[in-house]
Amino acid sequence: MVAAVTDLVRLGFFSSIYPMFKLKNIRECICLFAVLCTILRLSVAEDQEFMEEFLKREYTLANPYHGLGFSSSSPWDLTGTAVVTPDHVRLTADQPGRQGAVWSRIPLQLRDWELKVHFKIHGQAKKNLNGDGLAFWLTKERMQNGPVFGSRNEFTGLGIFVDTYPNADKKHDRVFPYVSVMLGNGTLSYDHDSDGRPTELGGCSAMVRNARHDTFLLIRYTKNRLTVMVDVDGKQIWKDCVDIIGLRMPIGYYLGASSATGDLADNHDLISMKLYQLTVERSPEEHLLIPRVDSMEQFNVEIQEEGMSGVQLFFTLLFTILGLGVLAVVGVIVYGRWKENKRKRFY
Repeated sequence: MVAAVTDLVRLGFFSSIYPMFKLKNIRECICLFAVLCTILRLSVAEDQEFMEEFLKREYTLANPYHGLGFSSSSPWDLTGTAVVTPDHVRLTADQPGRQGAVWSRIPLQLRDWELKVHFKIHGQAKKNLNGDGLAFWLTKERMQNGPVFGSRNEFTGLGIFVDTYPNADKKHDRVFPYVSVMLGNGTLSYDHDSDGRPTELGGCSAMVRNARHDTFLLIRYTKNRLTVMVDVDGKQIWKDCVDIIGLRMPIGYYLGASSATGDLADNHDLISMKLYQLTVERSPEEHLLIPRVDSMEQFNVEIQEEGMSGVQLFFTLLFTILGLGVLAVVGVIVYGRWKENKRKRFY
């Protein structure tokens, strides 16, 4: 770079383009160029937060899956119908009524981390005749089967769902497959019939089923901020899906992935989950007992309610009129007794 600048100066580059820009010698020109480069580099660095990542093998599931499912030395457990193949962990096959999961045996003790998931959902059924989807977990509970994509309801922690079948009415403007985020505190329940809308923190559509290329999900948690991105177009470009600020997670929870099929089915394959520790500057650690979100407004999801039918409206008006009539009769009786008692006091 310095040699190129020297050649340009020798050729009279600066004097020909900018006559008013005169330097005494070549050394001054080189020094000025170096200073400008340094200032530019510093200004760019100010806009980018320094972050390093380190792969944590004890929280990583990848090929080859040594000992998975039968060895006590493996850091992962299998449950339900999950089976290990040379290329992937098949949580559920393309058959109805299946539930399978994989769970980490070691609780996650990192405060800042990034999880990169490589998965595949595919089957023979036509669109909207397949189900149900995948879930990725960071929860206090582990290895408990249930109705939420093969895992328990009313969980404590983080659930990220790749839902492939729309259960709610078609009036909802949402394209499936759909990725959504839920934070559980042990009492919140996932509403399967409404595709989890009442407790959803955010989501996006992602065409992950029967894709001809690899599909990926990236989950990043740093400085109480959760970011979810997807790469499902085969372009190796991450696209923003969910960004939640003020989400606070305790440490010591377990990583997992689960899937379920009902009357409809699909193959749900987990190829890898790679967890990286992020090194960032942050405030002192806070002690949390349960997860929470600073802005509880993010739990509110607008759902257009159905209007009352004619029969419901009729009975509503009828009982309203009857109620008002009863109140009027009671009021007349009370008023009459009050007047009678008042007359007695004058005798």
